[in-house]
Amino acid sequence: MTENTAQKIEITNDNESDNPHYRILPHNLEAEQGLLGALLVDNRAIEKVSDFLRANHFFMPAHQRIYETISKLIERGQSATPVTLKNYFEKDDDLSHVGGAEYLADLASSVISVINTEDYARTIYDLHLRRELISMGEEVVNKSYTHDIDSDTTQTIEEAEKKLFELAESGDVKGGFITLRDSVMTAISHAETAFKAAGKITGITTGLRDLDKKLGGLHKSDLLILAGRPSMGKTALAVNIGFNAAKRYAETGGQEGGVVAIFSLEMAADQLAGRILADQANISGDDIRKGNLKEDDFRRFVEASQVLSQVPLYIDDTPALSIGAVRTRARRLKRQHGLDLLIIDYLQLLRGSGSKQSNENRVQEVSEITRGLKAIAKELEIPVLALSQLSRTVESREDKRPQLSDLRESGSIEQDADVVMFVYREEYYLTREQPAQRANETPEKYNERYDMWAKRLQESANISEAVIAKQRHGPIGIVKMFFDANYTRFTNLDTQHSEDDY
Repeated sequence: MTENTAQKIEITNDNESDNPHYRILPHNLEAEQGLLGALLVDNRAIEKVSDFLRANHFFMPAHQRIYETISKLIERGQSATPVTLKNYFEKDDDLSHVGGAEYLADLASSVISVINTEDYARTIYDLHLRRELISMGEEVVNKSYTHDIDSDTTQTIEEAEKKLFELAESGDVKGGFITLRDSVMTAISHAETAFKAAGKITGITTGLRDLDKKLGGLHKSDLLILAGRPSMGKTALAVNIGFNAAKRYAETGGQEGGVVAIFSLEMAADQLAGRILADQANISGDDIRKGNLKEDDFRRFVEASQVLSQVPLYIDDTPALSIGAVRTRARRLKRQHGLDLLIIDYLQLLRGSGSKQSNENRVQEVSEITRGLKAIAKELEIPVLALSQLSRTVESREDKRPQLSDLRESGSIEQDADVVMFVYREEYYLTREQPAQRANETPEKYNERYDMWAKRLQESANISEAVIAKQRHGPIGIVKMFFDANYTRFTNLDTQHSEDDY
C-alpha cells in the first residue's frame, strides 16, 4: 500500500470520526483491502469466502466492484490479477482519489500472507450486518411515525422479524458436500433408533393405529398434504391428529408425541377448542351449540378442561396470513415453547410474499406457498401438515374417491409434498343419492336397487378413508378409520380394515 493511499484513507476516517455530530457507519477498510489483496495474490483463496461473502457486503463502492470483478473472472476460469483488472478500473472515479488503477497493484503488493483471508471476510460480513441493522432500525422508526391505512403495527413488527431472520441466515453457511461415509453413519443411526423402538413408530404419532403403521408416524422435515372436498372431515382429522400428538406428549413427559401448533385460517380458535372439548367430554358438538346440556355435562366440561390445560397445543386463528408471517410465528414459538408439529388449515387461504395477487398469478402464488411450507419443515426440522381443497371435478365422476390430479391450483402441491393423502367418506355421497323410482321401472327392479343402496350405506356407516396417494419414503394405500360426526372424532376401527397397497 503506498504511503499516499494509506494517508488519504486515514485522513478521511479521522475527519469523519472527529465530528461529534456525525457517526459514520461501521466499517473496516483495512480488512477490505487485506482481503482483496489476498484474492489478487492467490485466486484460490476465494473458495474460502465465496459461500457467504457478497460484493454488497463491502463498505467502499470501489471495493464492491473490485470483489465482484474478481469473482466473475475466477468463475470464468480466468486469472484475476492487477494487470487483468486494470482495464476495468482505469477510469473508475471512485478509485481516482486513491491512485486510480494503480490502487489494484497497491492492494496486491501490501499482502504479507493469505492465511487470514476468511477472518477478513468474516469481519467484513459482521460489519455489513451492523450497517443493515442500523438501516433496518431507522426504517422501523420511520414506519412507526407514519400512519398508513394499508399497513398496521403488527405488519411492521412481522416485517422487522422477517428481515432480522434473513440477516441472520444470509451469511450462515449451511449445506455443502457430505462424504458417503458420514451419510451412511447417519442412516445407520436412524436404523438403530427404529430398531430400538421395537416395532413402535419412529415419527410423531397421529393417535390412529393403522395410519401410524402406514406412515410410520409424522417425520421431521416432511411436508404432508391432507386434502379433501368440503364436509369430508379434513379439519376434524387434522385437529384430531394434532391433539393426539400433543396429548401423548403431555402423558409421556415429552418422550413421545410433540408440541403442536395449528394455524387456523378458516375457523376461530374457540370453534376448534369447542370441537376438542366436545370430543374429550363426550358431549355432542351440536348439543353444545344448541344449549341442550344437562347439569352433569358441566362436570364433564370441568374434568375435560383439566386434561386440556396440560396439553401443549397452540392455535393461531389470524386470517389471511402470509407464508412469511407463518414462518416468523413458527420460529418464534419454537424458540419460546418448542415446536414438533405444525398444522395449516388450509394452504389456499395463505398469501404469498406479494401484497396483491391477480388470478393469473394464483398458480405461482400457491407454488411459492408450498415451497415455503417445505422450507419451514426443513428449517425447523418438524413435520408440516397442510390441508388443501380439491377441485370440483371429483363431483362429476361416478367414483368420487380423490386422485392426485384433483389437487387445486398447482401441480407444485404434489411435487413439493413428501406425503399426499385424501379424506374420503362414501357415506356422505350415498346419503345424498337415495334412489328414486324411475319411469317405467318395475317395483321389483326399484326395490332391488334400493336394497343394494341401503346395504352399501350400512356398510359405509361411520367409515372414513385416508387415501395415501403419495408417500416418498413408503407405500401408498388406503387406511380405514371410524368417524363419529357427533363428536367430529376419528378413531381406530375395532377390526383390521386397512387394504393392501394398490
